[in-house]
Amino acid sequence: MNDTLQIATFVVIVLLVAAWYLSYSAARLDRLHAKVEGAMSALDAQLIRRAEAALELANSGVLDPASALLIADAATESLERTTEQPVTDDLLDGQHFGGREHVESDLTAALAAALPGEVVAELRAAGDEFVISELDRVAASVLRVQLARRFHNDAVRDVRRVRAKRTVRWFGLAGHAALPELVEFEDHVPLALPV
Repeated sequence: MNDTLQIATFVVIVLLVAAWYLSYSAARLDRLHAKVEGAMSALDAQLIRRAEAALELANSGVLDPASALLIADAATESLERTTEQPVTDDLLDGQHFGGREHVESDLTAALAAALPGEVVAELRAAGDEFVISELDRVAASVLRVQLARRFHNDAVRDVRRVRAKRTVRWFGLAGHAALPELVEFEDHVPLALPV
């Protein structure tokens, strides 16, 4: 009788610990998915700021017409793609990149082509405070995009690492949540734009 009670107590304790572990793992995975959604929102916001800063620089009249047109076209395309809803059956409620990688890479390439180091140095040497502030704004937005993309991709890697665990797969702790994707696009602009 005493042995049966001890075994039953041990089984109940093991079941409680297992239930706590599964509950903790599911809550952690949910928090990580929320972190990915927040990071995607932050990345979206930084991409919009970068496109707006690039568009203002292009419309400021300080660049030659060809460079201004190149930047304005790429920035406008970026802003238009941001406001589209490319997926109607969106399980992540808008928290996806929607295939915008090539558009954002095009804006990066346009900034790199239109603002080589010698052009930036020449614009800065002119000493016009407005031009310098516009260049600094673009530089800051480029840096923020790089950081936001890295934060997002780190959060995605964390989710993928946790979802790869056997207990998460065996017990279906991820539910029906879509596996988040890494966002890969060219965001490095080799500009001499000191912030």
